[in-house]
Formats: sequence, structure tokens, C-alpha cells
Amino acid sequence: MSAIILDGKATAAVIKDELRQVVSKMAKKPGLGTILVGDDPGSMSYVSGKHRDCAEVGINSIRIDLPATASASDVSAALKDLNNSNECTGYIVQLPLPSSINANSILESIDPNKDADGLHPLNLGKLVMGAKAPLPCTPRGILELLHRYSLTTSGKEVVVIGRGLTVGRPLGLLLSQRGSDATVTTTHTKTKDLISHTKRADIVIAAIGSAHFLTSEMIKPGAVVLDVGITRTSSGLQGDVHPDVVNVASAFAPMPGGVGPMTRAMLLSNVVEMAQNNS
Repeated sequence: MSAIILDGKATAAVIKDELRQVVSKMAKKPGLGTILVGDDPGSMSYVSGKHRDCAEVGINSIRIDLPATASASDVSAALKDLNNSNECTGYIVQLPLPSSINANSILESIDPNKDADGLHPLNLGKLVMGAKAPLPCTPRGILELLHRYSLTTSGKEVVVIGRGLTVGRPLGLLLSQRGSDATVTTTHTKTKDLISHTKRADIVIAAIGSAHFLTSEMIKPGAVVLDVGITRTSSGLQGDVHPDVVNVASAFAPMPGGVGPMTRAMLLSNVVEMAQNNS
């Protein structure tokens, strides 16, 4: 068996083309804002990629870059500017922030109606309730990637490895909602006999940031596997999933090229939908 590769890059390109057509018909173009603190190369590259995506789709972009020495009040002032800007439909604060700045406090200061990442406490609460709100981009991207490949989650056993705020926890909620209808097990560092969970799963999603953690011996034949984690090693960037899973899985979203491009595409989708809701 050789797994079908779930090509997030190609799928994201299709989604961006769809969004481009929607935006071209809008009287007022949406605007995405970003706030970046410091000069971390990975964060700078990621933010630059978001602005390139905006240009491709026709979304206006507003970039605020602050030095690593910026204070919490500096960041709060930037948030206030975007909260009050008529040109900014939605925005994100690039994480991580310097340790001197309380990230939770900053995220809580985002206007929930402009929360392009879907991580404001109010919007996460709406996710719990199943109410309409911007969705966290990576979980939304995972579900959209599965949908585009006609891989259903209804009635499936899904194991999510990791319980982080940006992926694991909101993903578990999304998967178990009416419409997705999966039976979800969220595992973590205290989970006993992890392999007993992953071996029975129809879908396994790894999001812990531990290089090549999930191996072919840990999944059942025909499982669908998605790699969300990323770790910088001496051999370069590596995902959470060992490449040998392609010999056992029926479908595999690798890192890079799987979930990552979908995350960025869903950020654009969130902003376009915000603009539509506000029109």
C-alpha cells in the first residue's frame, strides 16, 4: 500500500482562486492586518507569506512590525489602531511574543469581530457552543483538506495527538460537532498506552512538535494521517510523522506541503467571510 498524498499546496491554490473570484466582485476589498514583534526569521517569513497570499487574492494588507524591545503598551497601541481601522477587516498577532509580554492579555484585546485567527476567548467559547464565529485556521484547514479529498469524518474514530490551544483543543471540538460527527480522542503527555489509541483510529492527526514521533507501527493499515507539527533539527525542519507511514496509511498529509498551506488559505477565507458579514 502507498498512501495518497493530501496535497495542501495544490488545494490551497484552488481555494485562493475561488477567493480571488469572490473578492473581485466586492465593492470594498477586505483588509488583513498583521502585528509582528521582533525579528525571528521564522515569524518574519510566515508573516511575509501571508501578505503575499493577500496580494494574490486581491485582499489589502496592513503590516505593523515592532522591534523586539517593544513593550506591552506598544503592542496594545497597535491593536487599538487595527481595532479602530475601517481598512482592517481582520488581523492576527504573530506568535510567539517576547516573554516580557503576556500573550493571553494581548489576544483578549483583539476585537472579536476582527479575530482572523479565531483564537479570541469569546470566539473559542462560541466554538464550544457551535455558534457562528471565525474558526481557528489550522483546525479549519484540516477539515477542509479532508473534505476536498472526499474523506469523511462522520462516524470515524479520530485521534488527535496534542491538546494545544491553536490546534488540538479546537480541532477536537470541530471534529465532534454536528456535521463532522467524529468520535474524538485527544491524547497528551499523560495518556497511557498511546499506541492502543492510535492503532484503532481511522484518522490520526499529530500536532505536538516532536520530530517523527508517529511511526507506521503506531497506525492501522488504511488509516488517514495528517502531520501538523514542525520541529527544527540538525537535519532541517521535520514533522511529527515519520515518512514510513506512507507504506501503511491510505492517505497522508505531509509536512511540508500538507496542512501548512491550508492554514494560510483559511486565514484568507476568514477575512473574506468577515468582510461579507460586515457588508
